[in-house]
Parts: sequence; C-alpha cells; structure tokens
Amino acid sequence: MAIMGVQMVVTLLVASIMQRISPHYSFGRWLLCNGSLFRYKHPTEDELLTLVGKQKPKGKRERRFNGVTEEKALTVPRDINLHLNTQPITTIDALVLRYFLEYQWFIDFSLYSTFIYLFTEGYYCLVDASSEVNIGVLWCLLTVIFSVKVLFTVMQHYFRSEEGGERSVCLTFAFFFLLIAMIVMIVREEYLEFGLEPGLTSFCDNLERFLVHHGWQWSVPFTKLAFKIMLVALCSFLGGCLTFPGLRLAQTHLDALKMTADRPLLQLLLHASFLPPVIVVVLWIRPITRDLLLNAPMGKESVQLMSNSAYNSFRLWIIVILCLLRFAMTRFHLQAYLCLAERWVDQMKREAGRISVLEIQRKISRIFCYLTVVALQYLAPVILTFHCVLLLKSLGDYSWGLYPEPPGLSPAVDYPPTPPASSSDEDEDSEDVQVAVDQIMGALGALRSLFTPIFFRGLFAFLTWWVSVCQIITSLFGLYFHQYLGSS
Repeated sequence: MAIMGVQMVVTLLVASIMQRISPHYSFGRWLLCNGSLFRYKHPTEDELLTLVGKQKPKGKRERRFNGVTEEKALTVPRDINLHLNTQPITTIDALVLRYFLEYQWFIDFSLYSTFIYLFTEGYYCLVDASSEVNIGVLWCLLTVIFSVKVLFTVMQHYFRSEEGGERSVCLTFAFFFLLIAMIVMIVREEYLEFGLEPGLTSFCDNLERFLVHHGWQWSVPFTKLAFKIMLVALCSFLGGCLTFPGLRLAQTHLDALKMTADRPLLQLLLHASFLPPVIVVVLWIRPITRDLLLNAPMGKESVQLMSNSAYNSFRLWIIVILCLLRFAMTRFHLQAYLCLAERWVDQMKREAGRISVLEIQRKISRIFCYLTVVALQYLAPVILTFHCVLLLKSLGDYSWGLYPEPPGLSPAVDYPPTPPASSSDEDEDSEDVQVAVDQIMGALGALRSLFTPIFFRGLFAFLTWWVSVCQIITSLFGLYFHQYLGSS
C-alpha cells in the first residue's frame, strides 16, 4: 500500500497554503466581514442625555467610608426616542468577538478539507489508486472531530453560566436524547435502514476470526452490546451539544422571516432551508422512501422507479444539496440575530420606568460580541452533516452516480496473512526498515479486514440521521418556545 503519492503531495501543499494564506485571506473572516452584515452601534452617554434634553453632570460623586469614590449611575427613561445607528462589520470589529479565532480556523479548515476531498474523488476517478490511502477521508474525519469539539466548546460556555438555567436545559435534552437513542437501537431494519446491525455483525465476526487466527481462543458475545452502549452514549452527548444550536436556529429562523416579510421568494428559501433535517430523517425510513421508489404501487402492479444503487446515490446528492442550501442562507440568519438589538430597543420603549445608560450599552454590545458563537451554532451542524455524508460515500463504497458502484459487499473480508518475521541474524538497516514496513502494512491490512465498508455504511448513515433528529427536536421545541412561551 503506497502511502507517499500524489495525494500526500497535494495534502502537504494545501497545508502549507493554509498556514501562509490564512493570516491574509480567510473565508471564515470574509463570511462575516464582506460588507453584507451590519451591526448596531450602542449610543454614547452624550447621545442618550441629548435625547432626554439633559447634559452630563459634572463631578457628581458619592464618597465611601474607605475613601474610594465612584460616579453615580446615569439613568434615562425607558420610553426614550432612541434609534440605533448601523455600521458594516469590519475585520477590526470582528477581532474582538468571542471565539473569533476558533471560528475562523474551523471554517477555513473545513473549506480546505472539502477541497482535498474533491481532489481525491477526481483522482480516484482518473487513476486506479486502490492501493493508496485515501487522504481525503482522513481530512473529513478530522473535520467531523473538530465539528464535535467546536459544539462541545460552545456547550461548555453555557455550562459556565452563573445562572445555571442553560446547564439544566443541556442536561435535560441529553437525557431525553439518551432515551430516544435506546428506542432507536431496538427498531428493526425493515423500518430504519441504516444497516447498523449487519455492519456490527460483520465487525464481530471479523474480530473473532482475527483473534482465533492469532491463537486467542476468545469469543466476543458482548461486543455488540458494548458497541451499542457506546453509541447510545455518543448520541446523548451529541444531543446535548446540539441543543442550543437547534434553539438558536429556531429563533433566527423566525426573526429572518420577519426581516424578509416583503420578499416572498426569500421567505420560501428560508422555509426550504429549515426543512433539510426533516428530509434527511425521512430518507432512511424505509416504508416511506425506499419501498415507494424501488417498488412504487401502480394499481395491481408495482413499478421500480430506480435501482438500489441509484437510490443510494440519489440520497447522497439530496443531502449535499440541502447542506449547500442551508449554508447559502447563513447571511440572513446572522443578520436576523444582529437585529435583536433593534428589537430589544423597541421592547424597552414599551416599558415604564428608568434604565441605566450602562445597561443599554452593555445589552446592545453583547449581542454583537456573541456573533461568532451564533455563527458556529449555525454552521457546525451543517459541516458535521456534510462531512459525515462524504465519509459515508467513501468508506461505504457508495457512488455519486458518475461511475458504477461496486457490485457487492461481503460482510466478512479475509484478513491478510501475518508477514513472516525476519531472522534474528539479519542486522542490516535495510532489512530492519523492510520488517518495520511489513509490520505497518500488516497492521493496516488487519484494520481493513475488521472495519469493512458494510460497517462504515451502518455507522455513518446512523450518525448522519441522528444529527438531523437532534436538530429537528431542538428546533421544533425552539419554535414552540419562542412563539408561545417566550416574551414577545
């Protein structure tokens, strides 16, 4: 198996370009600072006092017992005629945003990972590179890991909140998703066609054969149970991480619809971008989609609309298109979030009493400071779903429909024989290197014999489906909360 090749050269080249160009040009930075997003500037003390017809008091202080003096807080009526000024977001403004560097690096890495995957796909179409390691798969795996890490980092931010309400919400939804995952695990393949059970059976059989081949008389009766327990725990963890992204998506979706009330075509696209998780979940419900498309009832007879491989390719393309559609709506959701400042001012005007100038400034500034957090909550689930689909295609030996899919997958792949050990009398460096290479190739061959394409099909199909389930539940709860329970 050749490790160094064209793919490795391209990978090193892209990594070098990413390191050198990112400080000067960043796609993540451009996404926020291209001039299409504008923020609301908080008013100064002089502007607020001018609106109420007063001047800033001079030297009005209160003295404490320890000799420390402090200025008395300035207050203004809540029904003040305040109108916020807007300003396009610049790079200087973005540098002060919370988690901006993490956001910029994550978006850039995801983009470069996608470029490398597309290159490897084209490379495999033109060249028979079955003996090489698919570098694009490694980049996609890293992107999936970093997506989960970003979501976990954002969730940690809520856990550190002083109020503690956000922590309770995350824990409640994590426990709720734990129950749902346990129910899903007992649903038969006739209804949810992930292929998780055949893939797990293939892995257990190959593992047992591998151990027997190496002289270990050990069966693995509890491997399936242990794997499912770990998968359920992962589902609960992902559900907790995706809780606030789903709630935030519901809020920005409603605000974006209000912001584009006079643009019906754009509202239609916003509704379409809100539905992808529902469509993804339905695509793996066998009685609704596959049975109808493969054997559609036409009177007393059934007509096959597409082949099994064509449906697999169709499902991959649908998910990719839906992810691109949601990504295209990023600007409108982020702008809807920034407009919360103007919405809060309008709500303040309808209240009675007085409010401090510092509280007005802090509230408006805080909305802008959390812009990158909202961007990560919106984009990370999309990137996670997108790269899970890419891994499902490559590791599951699916096809994009541009070239034929492999004819069949054996649930058990024969493991390669263990390379013979070299004689202890051979001391030359070249022979030692050859022995090391043989051992590495034998280990990689053993891993390929254990983790077969049918196993990866079940695993990544389930993960793709589960991420969409979490988004559906949390976003629907968010819609109900913001429309009926939240304050208007």
